[in-house]
Amino acid sequence: MKKTDREYAVQKTDEEWRAQLTPAEYQVLREAGTERPFVGEYTDTKTEGVYACRACGVELFTSGTKFDSHCGWPSFYSPLAGDRVEYIEDRTLGMKRVEVRCANCGSHLGHVFEGEGYDTPTDQRYCINSISMTLRPATRLT
Repeated sequence: MKKTDREYAVQKTDEEWRAQLTPAEYQVLREAGTERPFVGEYTDTKTEGVYACRACGVELFTSGTKFDSHCGWPSFYSPLAGDRVEYIEDRTLGMKRVEVRCANCGSHLGHVFEGEGYDTPTDQRYCINSISMTLRPATRLT
């Protein structure tokens, strides 16, 4: 993962992250990897709730901003609050992209793309790895 000068509210050593996360979670969250398309736990999920960072638990996205992009990963058109994520220029793999990280712990979440023609309020697609998140289903009062 690219190093930044930023200090995060949650800071752990690599050993602490490795003890907390599975090898697959560590590879995506801490090494900026990508899970294979169409295999993630939340790719097609319609459950109402809030998606939180799997590494630190901060709430990032709501099911209300999730949409079917058919790209193979969960897609959202906006984060829960603008300061919940941070953006880093990513020039890996010969492309120019914008990496999305958790602003609380610095974990890699995915990338954000603009101007792809999706019918969303922001014209943005936050393409997020399922393994980077945990879904907290909404509770209904009856």
